[in-house]
Parts: sequence; C-alpha cells; structure tokens
Amino acid sequence: MPSEHKTGLRWSNWNLLLILPLFMLITPWFNQDEPRIFGLPFFYWYQFLFVPLGVVCVGLVYVKTKDEPVVTGKPDKLGVDDLDEGAN
Repeated sequence: MPSEHKTGLRWSNWNLLLILPLFMLITPWFNQDEPRIFGLPFFYWYQFLFVPLGVVCVGLVYVKTKDEPVVTGKPDKLGVDDLDEGAN
C-alpha cells in the first residue's frame, strides 16, 4: 500500500533560478577572445562573472525555500523497531 506522504525532493518555482548558472556550461556561447577586460579574454571573464551569479542564485533559492515543509500529509506512524519485525 503506497504511503500518502511525500518526503525528499520538493518542487518550487524558485528552483528554476538554478538553471541560470548552468548556462555557463554552454561553451560555444563564450568561446571567443574579444572583448577583453583588463587584458583578460572574454572566455575567462565570462566564467568569472558566473561565479558570483551562481552564488547569488543558489543563496536566493535557499532563502526562499528553506521554510517549506519537507513532509506533507499524514506523518509516518511506523517506528524503527517495527521495521525489524520481518528480519527474525
């Protein structure tokens, strides 16, 4: 009989913000030399730009979703000792 409560992964629209730092992995978009900033080719400063952007995205998603309940529905009434009954 399936359990009526959910645990583990949960969905929030804020999680979509975590896709933004993944754009850094699409190398053909930024595999070029120009424009240069302080002598750094675009390839490098574009990647450096995404480090604080990724930190801000992950931090914002954490702050906005940390108070959401992990378990919804009825709590599990099964105790730890009940799990070992069939092991005898």
